Amino acid sequence: MRNSPKAAEPLADLAIDYVELYVENLDSSAFQWVDRYAFTIVGNGGSADHRSLALRHGRITLVLTQATSDRHPASAYVLSHGDGVADIALRTADVRAAFEAAVANGAVVHRRPARHTGDGPSVTAAVHGFGDVVHTLVERAPDTGPGLPAGFVPTDGEERPDGPGAEAGQAGAGPTEVNPTEVSPAGVGLLDIDHIAVCLGTGGLGPAVAYYQQALGFRDVFAEHIVVGAQAMHSKVVQSPSGTVTLTLIEPDDTALPGQIDEFLKSHQGSGVQHLAFSSHDAVGSVRALSDRGVTFLSTPDAYYDLLGERIDLSPRRLADLRATGVLADEDHDGQLFQIFTASAHPRHTLFYEVIERQGAQTFGSANIKALYEAVELERTGQRDFRR
Repeated sequence: MRNSPKAAEPLADLAIDYVELYVENLDSSAFQWVDRYAFTIVGNGGSADHRSLALRHGRITLVLTQATSDRHPASAYVLSHGDGVADIALRTADVRAAFEAAVANGAVVHRRPARHTGDGPSVTAAVHGFGDVVHTLVERAPDTGPGLPAGFVPTDGEERPDGPGAEAGQAGAGPTEVNPTEVSPAGVGLLDIDHIAVCLGTGGLGPAVAYYQQALGFRDVFAEHIVVGAQAMHSKVVQSPSGTVTLTLIEPDDTALPGQIDEFLKSHQGSGVQHLAFSSHDAVGSVRALSDRGVTFLSTPDAYYDLLGERIDLSPRRLADLRATGVLADEDHDGQLFQIFTASAHPRHTLFYEVIERQGAQTFGSANIKALYEAVELERTGQRDFRR
């Protein structure tokens, strides 16, 4: 997708640096990411008020943070929302210039620019995003690879957290020797964060789109009204000038019956991230590898694949692989895309993940957005078949 010619120059290079999740139990959460999703622990940080770990798979960096006192914002966040995304950090070559441009355009200040010592980013700042989610601006040189947040200490990649039995607030047993192929098998093959889906309260979609357009120079690239039975939602996709940060913003249609978006807003107690989408060169292979590691995906009825071959040109082998793994398919004028969604393991069912493979496709086909809504609705209600 082409860059926006109207984007303010200091904001033109914004890209995702890392995504931070606030969690109740750091050791248990880190264990799940390492054990199920094949992430590797690459750094740690903390203070008297919190403990954090940085994990990586491909170019994806996730930061998990647990409050160790009520003074840290993760404490109130987890009480209100449960585990969830609290920071979508954006890298840029000049934090001060990006911060000043964003604030001049209406961004709400969360943390003013500060300089840091050490090997991490030299300058950071932060602006508000949506709900309780912020955007830390991270200064890194152009074209550098994934790095660690400010104040983090790198590890040797061999640290493995305690399992689900670890008690909240207790440190892990320390580094242990693990087989690198066990921690980061080539078969999983997650690459980067393709997009982030956000649920907003009724009436919040328009203002959120306007905020990202005006304050951060994003473009409105796609819009859709999805109707599933008596339920409906509005969706718009905004994208950074660089084309590397994509947010799918969703709000319920208040003229329809309440559904999964309303339930998210109630359970999460406000707007927030519904899912992170991880890109892959081979969605079928990634799903098979992740399934073998214990990740559960939403199921798709056979009837979906009976009709799929009629609207998309797929080889018999490809169609069989999609059917066997439950991967959905769609296409736009640029090519095809394949995606699947995990079943939520969150106690409130407010956060899940996606694997997506793009073969030329640049946008989001309406059939896939509707398929996501329907698949989550089936899990939420326990139905066996799609209601069309």
